[in-house]
Amino acid sequence: MDNRNRRKKPQGWIKIAKERIDILFGEARKSASTHPKRANRYVSIARKLGMRYKVRIPAKHRRAFCHKCGVYLLPGSNVKIRTNPRTKSVEYFCLTCNKVNRYSYKKEQLSKP
Repeated sequence: MDNRNRRKKPQGWIKIAKERIDILFGEARKSASTHPKRANRYVSIARKLGMRYKVRIPAKHRRAFCHKCGVYLLPGSNVKIRTNPRTKSVEYFCLTCNKVNRYSYKKEQLSKP
């Protein structure tokens, strides 16, 4: 058997995996305030799907969970979000495991006329 065929997943499966990841993060968002354990489970399933089918989780969903403990981050209940002008980043401080996830930002440069 050819090794290239074994490594690559069919495009239909990858498309379905991306759709399921979006659905799972949507369900996690809905159930985060009432059922936090269920939301964490949805996130773990979505991450496993991404790893199995080699699909990147979109940036909007990547910021929604802690990369250390895997919990769904809900601002005000289990995460503090702060901006740090020194490092030019937005810091997500997980209150479950005390991990700081940093996402950089750049100031927009004004274009001169």
